[in-house]
Amino acid sequence: MTSLWWYLARSSGIVATVLIAATLGWGLIFSARGTGRRLRPAWWLDLHNWLGGLALAFTMVHVVTVVADSDLGIRLVDVIVPGTASYRTMAMALGVVAFELVALVTLTSWRPLKARLTLRVWHAIHLASVPAAVLTGLHAYQAGTDATRAAFKLGLAVLAGAAVYPAALRVLGLRRSRPA
Repeated sequence: MTSLWWYLARSSGIVATVLIAATLGWGLIFSARGTGRRLRPAWWLDLHNWLGGLALAFTMVHVVTVVADSDLGIRLVDVIVPGTASYRTMAMALGVVAFELVALVTLTSWRPLKARLTLRVWHAIHLASVPAAVLTGLHAYQAGTDATRAAFKLGLAVLAGAAVYPAALRVLGLRRSRPA
């Protein structure tokens, strides 16, 4: 049964990493107003929110399965408080902070909570998605059991590029907004 937990932890972590990068990239493209004319911006925003919710759900599955895997010896406190794990302490701390940032960004985007925040505060919180994605990638690379495999490294590089490209478009202003 412990190998089942290990496979679930491993696969949910990989899926969560992909979803976090996809959510970040999609959000950066959407916020740059590079949505084009054929798609309604509301559709893009809904997809971004859906990806963010899925990313949080898979991250939570990853956390639960890591704790459930008795071979790892990871306790509940280790996935809540950074730096308390005896297993790959730095990698675990990065993962804990990434999880907390993903949860913060996703939950404050939930309509009832977002309505209580000013746009400036919400935006400041939402910018935490960038370091959350970076920390997620570092956590995957340092703690992942597949980190030494070429396919994993290539996949992580592709994910990083998929998130960095829209960020570069946004920051450098290479993409012009199109009228709706």
